[in-house]
Amino acid sequence: MTMELTLDINPEELTTYLHDQSWIAAKEAVIRIEKPGEGNMNRVLRAITSTGSIILKQATEFVVKYPDIPAPISRIDVEQQFYQLAAVIPAIQNRQPTIMGFDGDNHVLAMEDLGSASDFTFLYQSGKVLTDDQATLIGNSLQALHGHEFPDDTVNHFPKNYELRKLNHQHIFELPFMTENSFDLDGFTPGLQEVSLKHKSDEGLKTAASNLGEVYLGNGTNLLHGDYYPGSWLNTDKGFQLIDPEFSFFGPPEFDLGVLLAHLKLSEQPESIRAIILKSYTSEVDETLLQQFEGIEIMRRLIGLAQLPLSMDLDRKSKLLQYAHQQVMKA
Repeated sequence: MTMELTLDINPEELTTYLHDQSWIAAKEAVIRIEKPGEGNMNRVLRAITSTGSIILKQATEFVVKYPDIPAPISRIDVEQQFYQLAAVIPAIQNRQPTIMGFDGDNHVLAMEDLGSASDFTFLYQSGKVLTDDQATLIGNSLQALHGHEFPDDTVNHFPKNYELRKLNHQHIFELPFMTENSFDLDGFTPGLQEVSLKHKSDEGLKTAASNLGEVYLGNGTNLLHGDYYPGSWLNTDKGFQLIDPEFSFFGPPEFDLGVLLAHLKLSEQPESIRAIILKSYTSEVDETLLQQFEGIEIMRRLIGLAQLPLSMDLDRKSKLLQYAHQQVMKA
C-alpha cells in the first residue's frame, strides 16, 4: 500500500500498514501518533501502540525543514545500509537504534524507539560542557567507525550517495561564499552580513573551499557518518546513541573528525574536551586536511543556511570566522 507519514494520519490506517509490513504483532494497534523531535531532512513519527512504540522515518523528494530544496529520496536507503554495516562494529552496534524493517517502495525506515531522548544541541547554550566520559565516548565511537576495515566488495557496493553529497557540497563549499545568496545573516546576528563580506570577497578562500569540496566529493575506504555533530548524538536511557547517518559514504575520515572539532568550537567547549576527543581518536589523519574541514564547517554554520542556536554575540562570531578562515587556508 502507498503510505505517506504525516501527523494527521489515521491510526487505523497506520495500524494496517504496520501489520502489512509485519513490524508490529497481529493483535497490536496504533493508539497514538507523536512527533519525536525536530527533523530536518525527513518525516519522523513515533507510533505508540497498545504494547509499545516504534519510530518511523520517511524520506521525501525535498528537505522537510526547507520544502523548496529538492533532496534525493534514496537517502533513506543509504541510512539503513549504514546501520546494517555499523551493526558489525562491536563499539558501535549498541550505540545506534535497532532497525525493525525497511519499506523501499514507500521509503520508510522502521526502528527502535529510544524513548524520551534528547540530542546534544544543548551544548550550544552558554556554559554547557561535555563531561570527560561523554567526550571519550564521542571520540571512541568515531574511532571505532573509521577504524573498522571493511572488505573491498563492501566498500565498492555501498551507495556513493552522490546526489545528497552534491546537495551538501553546495551548502558547505559554495553558497556560504556567494555574495548574493539571499541568506538573512543579520536576522540571526545584527552586523553579521557585513562581517561575512570580507570572507566572501576573498578569492583565495573561495578557491581553497572549492578544492576542499572536490576532496569531499571523492571516495575513500573509511565508513563516514557524514554529519557527526551534536544534533546526531542522542542521550538516552541506553546511553549515547548515534542517529541520522543519511549523509554517509566511504570517504576521508578527516571530514567527520573535522565536523566534530568544528562543533566543539561552535559550542565553545574547553580545550581540555578537545584534547580528550583527540586522544580517543587514534587513527592517523592528514592534519592539514583536518584543519581545513574544521574551518569550512565553522564557516558554513556561521554564514550559511544551516544556522545553529548559538549563544555567541557578533564579536565572538567574528573572531571564530577569522579562526576558521585561517584553518581553511592551511593548504
